[in-house]
Amino acid sequence: MSKISAMMDTGKRSLMNSQTSLQTVGHNIANKSTEGYSRQRVELLSNTPIGEGGLQIGMGARAGVVTRVNNPWLEKQIQKEGMSMGFEDSRADAMGRVEQIYNEQNNKGLNQYVTDFFNGFRELSNNPESLASRTMVRESATGMVKDFARVTSQLRGVQEDLDGQIKTTVGEINQITKEIASLNEKIQMVEVQKTPANDERDRRDLLLKKLGEKIDITWAEGKDGLVSVTAGRTAVLVSGTGSSELKAQQTDTTDRMEVFFVGTGTPSNITSQITGGRIGGALDVRDHVIEDLLGHVDKLAYTLATEVNKAHIEGYDKTGKPGVLFFEQPDSEKGAAAAIGLNKTIFNDVSRIAAAAQPDAPGDNTVANVISALQYRQVMDGGTSTMDDYYNTQVGQVGAMAQRAVKAQESQKNVINQLSNIRESVSGVSLDEETTKMIEFQKTYDASARLIKTADEMFDTVLNLKRM
Repeated sequence: MSKISAMMDTGKRSLMNSQTSLQTVGHNIANKSTEGYSRQRVELLSNTPIGEGGLQIGMGARAGVVTRVNNPWLEKQIQKEGMSMGFEDSRADAMGRVEQIYNEQNNKGLNQYVTDFFNGFRELSNNPESLASRTMVRESATGMVKDFARVTSQLRGVQEDLDGQIKTTVGEINQITKEIASLNEKIQMVEVQKTPANDERDRRDLLLKKLGEKIDITWAEGKDGLVSVTAGRTAVLVSGTGSSELKAQQTDTTDRMEVFFVGTGTPSNITSQITGGRIGGALDVRDHVIEDLLGHVDKLAYTLATEVNKAHIEGYDKTGKPGVLFFEQPDSEKGAAAAIGLNKTIFNDVSRIAAAAQPDAPGDNTVANVISALQYRQVMDGGTSTMDDYYNTQVGQVGAMAQRAVKAQESQKNVINQLSNIRESVSGVSLDEETTKMIEFQKTYDASARLIKTADEMFDTVLNLKRM
């Protein structure tokens, strides 16, 4: 009788194993499209056999643990490459906007306005007494001044937009770190019972990847299953079941958005530590690329105003009066592109434009020729390039940087896609495979039920023998 009872116990455990396996298969199928999900499987272990005489009688199988099929090294590599992906995405987007500001093909750009300005003086040199030519000089100068301001304003606009993106991203980071800390607590509560917290770990792995896309982080998992996350070099965002926040705000020393780590003490500025993720890409374009471009356009505006004023003030206007400053001279090179403006005296009276080198010389065009020739004089880069060459070099560099940013983005996207495909082959859910397993476990369940039925019939037979 005891052996028949053992058969029924074995069949019962087999039924339970099949139920658990079918439940796990259903869980896998339901999460086929869940981002970051790793398929799970039931690890079956042979049950402890019993000894009878010189025999070891097997007692079937039992469900040991439900594990997830996951490669932690691959997950960490995806997270690391995702950090680079976030950087390249942010940089490519920002450089695309900067490139449009310098788009000389589809729009009339600054180079054309500068050329029109010098062409106005060439026209004036052909007819120094013409008020129409002088008016054309004034209008071309006004258009050029406005375009200098446009370039500066649009570059500053991109910086302000990047500031807004940084502030928004910091808010998203704080939400993610709170959830990671909460998942740490849940994982600890589950795994203290020696049971893997599969779904919680999948979610935490996904959040670490998303966090890395936004800011460069380093993280490590302790023996207790809790992860610690650090942004930059010193900002500990997650430690155990607690989290700290970042804050984006402007400082007294700069009008740009800075990132601060709000820990237990005084908030510390970690902006210089951030070199990866979307924030790192935004900071790189905002603080290096755009600031360099602003410096170049300021230098061009300051040099142009200085050289034109130097020549113009030496000349004489239409009525023989000494020349005045053609432009309002910027105080310094920094901010010159936004500060440069046409002298109000000339704006109100075009006859004050100086074309002659001598007073009372109506046909004299010496100064007009000198100013028009400035376009081709090597006055930039320490006397090694013209204003045209200098600006065109900047346009070319912007185009090259934008192209490199797009290529780097595409290259990194290919790396991410390749790693994602590998992860899918390892941890992803295959409906065909799960269907096959479902049929297999269904047949196992049927066979287990038949075993129990057979044992039950054997009981009846034994009981009937006793009644006879």
